[in-house]
Amino acid sequence: MLQGKIIVISGIGPGLGVKLAIEAARAGAAGLVVSARTAAKLDDAEARVREVNPDCQICKQVTDITDTASCKALVDQAVTTFGRIDGLVNSAFVHGAMDYASTADIDSWMEPIGTNLLGTLKLTQAVAKQMQQQKHGAIVMINTMAVRKVPPVGEAGYAASKAALATSVKYLAKELGPDNIRVNTVHMGWMWGAPVQGYVQWQAEQSGVSAPPRWRSAADPSAVALRELGFAVRVPKAADVGIQHAEQLIQQRLQHGVLIRSQTSEDL
Repeated sequence: MLQGKIIVISGIGPGLGVKLAIEAARAGAAGLVVSARTAAKLDDAEARVREVNPDCQICKQVTDITDTASCKALVDQAVTTFGRIDGLVNSAFVHGAMDYASTADIDSWMEPIGTNLLGTLKLTQAVAKQMQQQKHGAIVMINTMAVRKVPPVGEAGYAASKAALATSVKYLAKELGPDNIRVNTVHMGWMWGAPVQGYVQWQAEQSGVSAPPRWRSAADPSAVALRELGFAVRVPKAADVGIQHAEQLIQQRLQHGVLIRSQTSEDL
């Protein structure tokens, strides 16, 4: 699926982030540029990628996506190493405190907004400049089902930051389409891993009960990662997607909050 592609993945860490790198390598990517704020997470990702594809070349870059210079350094390193960037998967995020829109300390929302919206756009802009020179590329935003359907309350700040990102994606798709750059968003359902485990624990504490060892309805991050990487190669033209992508592409890909299949613009 990604045979010969050069893919940049932000937000390498436990859960979906590292799974995106592993599945990209398994799908045949020629090179991966993995980024996170912690070098140890990148070393772990490299070791796990080597297990599934020893031939996949890996470039590790410690990156803070909220810093414009750090984003530029990531792109410069990717181009120096591989000469191009075929795809970007924006997986980096900050959840922030569990809170309620009616009572939250609104100032605390600046952290998730600064990373999930502004930081993601800073990295996207840096990568988009390179893709515009190449006249091709694909950008995928990892979003959340909390934008489309309010789950049990308690993550209003996080959802607000991601909702703003979802709107930004529609504009990016229209703006970058003429340069043969596709921009899509995927709204993730429950996936068992550190973020969902933390949410389950919080809900249990709020309810005064013991947290279950695992939710049976939570998806396997590996399976979800493979499906989402399909967005980096499967949608033929950004113009085919345009402003319709956020609703039409995602609408049929959700069942009980869990992504179940990939869809291309040819399915529309």
